[in-house]
Amino acid sequence: MKKIAVLSLVAMSFCWSINAKPVLPAVFSDNMVLQQQTQVPIWGQADKGKKIKVIPSWDGKTYTVSTDADGNWKVEIPTPKAGGPYNISISDGKEIKLSNVMIGEVWICSGQSNMEMPVKGWGRVQNFQQEIDNANHPDIRLYQVKKTVSPIPLTTGESTMGGWQNCSPQTVEDFSAIAYFFARELNQKLNVPVGVIDVTWGGTPAESWTSTGTLNLMSDFHNEVTLLRKAEENMPEAMATYKQMMDEWETEVRKKDPGYEGKQAKWAAIDYNDDSWGKIQLPGFIEEQVNPKFEGFMWLRREIELSDEWLKRDLKIELNQIDDDDITFFNGQEIGRTYGIGTVRHYTIPRDLLRKGKNVLTIYLGDTGGNSGIPGDPSMLYITNGKKKISLAGEWKQRISILNKNEVPRQPLSFQTCQYYPAVLFNGMLRPLIPFEMKGVIWYQGEANASRAYQYRDLFPLMIRDWRSQWNKDFPFYFVQLANFMQRADKPEESAWAELREAQSQTLELENTGMAVTIDIGDANDIHPKNKQEVGRRLSLIALNQAYDKKNSYSGPQYSHMCLKNNEIELAFKHTDGQLIAKGEELKGFTIAGVDHKFYPATARIVDNKVIVSSEKVPYPVAVRYAWANNPECNLYNKTGLPASPFRTDDWPGVTLNNK
Repeated sequence: MKKIAVLSLVAMSFCWSINAKPVLPAVFSDNMVLQQQTQVPIWGQADKGKKIKVIPSWDGKTYTVSTDADGNWKVEIPTPKAGGPYNISISDGKEIKLSNVMIGEVWICSGQSNMEMPVKGWGRVQNFQQEIDNANHPDIRLYQVKKTVSPIPLTTGESTMGGWQNCSPQTVEDFSAIAYFFARELNQKLNVPVGVIDVTWGGTPAESWTSTGTLNLMSDFHNEVTLLRKAEENMPEAMATYKQMMDEWETEVRKKDPGYEGKQAKWAAIDYNDDSWGKIQLPGFIEEQVNPKFEGFMWLRREIELSDEWLKRDLKIELNQIDDDDITFFNGQEIGRTYGIGTVRHYTIPRDLLRKGKNVLTIYLGDTGGNSGIPGDPSMLYITNGKKKISLAGEWKQRISILNKNEVPRQPLSFQTCQYYPAVLFNGMLRPLIPFEMKGVIWYQGEANASRAYQYRDLFPLMIRDWRSQWNKDFPFYFVQLANFMQRADKPEESAWAELREAQSQTLELENTGMAVTIDIGDANDIHPKNKQEVGRRLSLIALNQAYDKKNSYSGPQYSHMCLKNNEIELAFKHTDGQLIAKGEELKGFTIAGVDHKFYPATARIVDNKVIVSSEKVPYPVAVRYAWANNPECNLYNKTGLPASPFRTDDWPGVTLNNK
């Protein structure tokens, strides 16, 4: 591994000598925004022993630095008040010139799919076409980090957009909607250029965005961290360890899966009778067509007729990016397997497996969370002999063999390809940005950790501290509390999502944090609510108040303390802005319990800017909960129209207490 790295550096040095130009990280490009009124680092690589001169046009001064023994260099230059455009000249004898550079406010926008959801694309926020048509904001600049999994920390990264771009109808379509709406609010309220860096990947847990050094502080991740460190020292040994883990896991899965008989995949056999199986259209998602609760293993089969002209050579099969894992068979024989959604499947079908007439293609698909299936363009699913194609889009046979992955041992994740593996997104996507100067971070994530909400109490603040340590700066970190989602329950019940929201609320104990509550703008049927404009606005309210010293309201009511009064409980709140308000005829969303821990719907009323809660079924109450459900019906707000955060007054053990 180290030899390979050395050879790579030699090759890079040779290339630099020919070009005689410094090499900059992708985050330094035309159209970028630099943080105003601070010392911004600019860094890169060049030949060893070279002097690098950096000349920004805003002051015309020359800042000089020499490369170290490895060809690395870094210089810090002071930035003025917001303004521009400016140019920056960087030279080691030959010049790189960065043009149309603005000075303003820079924010990193990160998390999973609700932060990733683009203005148009797969999400289509409300009024998306109008928003796109009106997105002419040359003082807003967009930078999107390419999705990258890496077992070791990278120092360079890539942009999916070719660097920084001016915000326009053409560039905003596939950019994070929340990041854009947040930037638009700041740009309009502060009248300064705003740069937003989109660092997102749908479905990913917080541990994927946390460094190995920090994760090692939590015993829950020791095994994964150990394997990553082994990969950094000896990749072949780490790969062998992972293969052994997978072999042992697959053995256990086969024992539970009726599609297997020992090591034999009997449901992949060409003569297996699948007449009783259901149907599915591919490309498409399993959850939308077969079972919304699917998070396990499924078999997919499709018959293919081959004539003599298709039997003369090996065939190639294209299966796009299967979500998530697959083992693919042709006429009962395995032809390839891939773990992780980020890899396009290109498999070869050996000539000796081909038959004239009926052939059977079988995919054993595993889901690691979120939607699963074979998404994408129908034209990306086909078999070819090099001259002709047979489309694989359309109707397939399907049968679920294991509905939920919790029925089998936890699958070892691939540290090379799986975006859910601890630390790999920190390594591949966030590390290359450090130490790019920015104002702060906005974050929307938590859905992927909801089943481990108690663990999140430690993990999430640890991740925030980790990022601040990496930047050596206690920057603002503002996050979105999970929105309401799933079908509404008709009676009080325990909720993993409520416990995750509680963990998010507890993170406010960290200094310089803020939380945007979205319990009122979710969608029962869609984990990706469309009103991203309001999410961006609520995040901006926090930033304007806390980061920019504006005197605006930025938080809805937050529970402070309770007082027992006979058969009632009185609740006090912070951030009422002088008045608590029930939107609607009566206050909803409160439940109450006695010492038996049984909760009942409660009557609640606002008295003297406090909430009084009671129930005839609970004569001696000890605890109250508000909006404690996946998708609660609740309506407590303050005078400025911001919703109250869900809470509970008890600390009774929750449903995710022991989940790791």
